[in-house]
Amino acid sequence: MYCVCKEHVELALDKFVDEYEDAPDMVNLKDTEFSDWDPPRQCDMCEAPAVFLVV
Repeated sequence: MYCVCKEHVELALDKFVDEYEDAPDMVNLKDTEFSDWDPPRQCDMCEAPAVFLVV
């Protein structure tokens, strides 16, 4: 699972496929609320705000 900015979406998709050998789902963090989880505010790969969840 990766929380990433727009710039790092492609890298996160590649890493997910390499690790799990399956296609991930992408969730827009701006449009989705989670009842039991607060997503990180920061991209996993840089200092930019996280926009997408790759899971």
